[in-house]
Amino acid sequence: MTLLDDAQIAAMPYRPCVGIMLANRENKVWIGRRVPKWECDGGPELWQMPQGGIDEGEDPREAAFRELFEEVGTRSASIIAESEQWFQYDLPRSAIGKALEGRYRGQKQKWFLMRHEGQDSDFNLVPVDGGEIEFDDWRWVHVDEVTGLVVPFKRRVYEQVVAVFAPYLRA
Repeated sequence: MTLLDDAQIAAMPYRPCVGIMLANRENKVWIGRRVPKWECDGGPELWQMPQGGIDEGEDPREAAFRELFEEVGTRSASIIAESEQWFQYDLPRSAIGKALEGRYRGQKQKWFLMRHEGQDSDFNLVPVDGGEIEFDDWRWVHVDEVTGLVVPFKRRVYEQVVAVFAPYLRA
């Protein structure tokens, strides 16, 4: 594979995506450990909240519920809040051309705060449709722990998302 120069990378689009901060009744946040798919900066910090691409013509709210089901196997959730803005991050240079089908320089994300209304037993990390497994483990964490668990290239977005949604969880 040919390495891309700065101008080629700058010309690449951001993938439209949704992210979900899923909170339980105790206001803890669901975080999953990603199954590594490509080499990335960050070492063992492979934890993240559910997220995924928005299909062509799909409403972001619909995408959030679809991704929640595809990645963690539950439909037992309701939307508490939605970010007004879209957040974006760039992939590390070593991942450009490999991650996100090799077509994107990063992702622009619309985030949703959702309340999990079911039981922990609802979660199923093995996709029912035979798709790729995104996570191999999960846990509930305090909202203030989230940003310290993610790969560095996503940390700025996670800091912004926590700033937007933490007030709902600390009330």
